[in-house]
Amino acid sequence: MSKIKKQSLQSTHQKPLLKRMWEHKVLYLMILPCLLFFLIFNYIPMTSLVLAFKDFRFDTGIIGGDWKGLYYFKRFFSDPRCIQIIMNTLIISGMKLILALPFPIILAIMFNEIKDSKLGKIRGLFQGVLYIPHFLSWVVVIGIFKKLLAPDDGLMNQLIHQFGGDGSTYFMMNPEYFHTIMFSSYIWKNVGWDSIIYFAAIMSINPEIYESAAIDGANRFKQIIHITLPMLTPTIVILFIISLGDILKAGFDQIYLLKTPGNANVSEILDTFVIRTGIEQGDFSYAIAIGLLQGVIGLIAVVIINKFADKKLDTSLY
Repeated sequence: MSKIKKQSLQSTHQKPLLKRMWEHKVLYLMILPCLLFFLIFNYIPMTSLVLAFKDFRFDTGIIGGDWKGLYYFKRFFSDPRCIQIIMNTLIISGMKLILALPFPIILAIMFNEIKDSKLGKIRGLFQGVLYIPHFLSWVVVIGIFKKLLAPDDGLMNQLIHQFGGDGSTYFMMNPEYFHTIMFSSYIWKNVGWDSIIYFAAIMSINPEIYESAAIDGANRFKQIIHITLPMLTPTIVILFIISLGDILKAGFDQIYLLKTPGNANVSEILDTFVIRTGIEQGDFSYAIAIGLLQGVIGLIAVVIINKFADKKLDTSLY
């Protein structure tokens, strides 16, 4: 860096903070709506977390009420359903975080490998078709799956009947099929959209690296293994660390809509338990305590894995 550039940078940093902010006021105005959004919908509601340690009553509000200490946390861990609910949450979160991870990566690689001129022209069409499910609400997605899996007149049962089966299986009520339905609906809805970031990361790789590998005799498969995947590793690690913040949040919308009396033993997660306890039963302090527990454990998981990734993979979120 030249002396002139260093001097200009030093003079810029020596200016008062308010003066520098005023010089870049347009940029600050652009991010103001984003800051207001997080302030109103994320930070201000955090003041109600104090209710996790208090006995909330409508007549006393957030400020009033008796202090209960760790009573609600002890109450949750002494609940006989606690272990089962936590295990259900971890299983579903693990399937979404780990088992679903390769699908968008593979899809992005497949899109990148479409080099043929004819297929290349309609690659955008393929991508658009796979992106559409992301914009459908979970109500619509689960409604489609319920129609497909309905007993007797559902498409799946009709196919089973055509091949000599009973054709009257109620898939949504059977706990044996819950994880398969949950995972397949999650993949169908999100795989296309999640592949965008990986596809953008692949497109940013210098093409000369592939050309050099091809000259050295590497075929397309070896180029994917030794160039594409190593180059994607930082992106994969960062997205995985971010996702760990929701390790105890298995996706309320999807699970709540898939939950039935028949599969309740495997579909009851912390999110649905919080809603049922807080909204349906009116035990707000208990529900807030469980929600606080989810956030704290998610934060700890992010910090630990981020530190591990920084040491072992030289990639970190911060």
